[in-house]
Amino acid sequence: MGALVAVLREQDQAILDSSGATYTVESAGGFVNLILAEFPTPGLDRDTVDLLLRLPFGFPDATPDMFWVSPALTAKGAVIAGTEVSENYLGRSWQRWSRHIGGQWRPGVDNLETYLAYVRRALAIASGT
Repeated sequence: MGALVAVLREQDQAILDSSGATYTVESAGGFVNLILAEFPTPGLDRDTVDLLLRLPFGFPDATPDMFWVSPALTAKGAVIAGTEVSENYLGRSWQRWSRHIGGQWRPGVDNLETYLAYVRRALAIASGT
């Protein structure tokens, strides 16, 4: 990962390293693209997916918006609201989860750990748990 990891703050890098997650980081299209492999999706139709976070430069002071998964998820075979769009990034098709943090994001307080908690909550809501 080397130089590519340098686009994340040291604190966010430590969060990833301590989690034991398999991940890749690269800069492209004005974003830091973080892919977490085999991200758990309990209660949905797949046990795990690859999770794409497109972090704006300046993160965590700059607010992130939406997240993406591959392959696409459904809840017991039903389409999940706000996930109907597929987008191509990094040579793959991703299901966009149109979730907007907006005024909930606290620059100077929130970080990668709180963003991942937000993603987990969105997945739990979609699964009905």
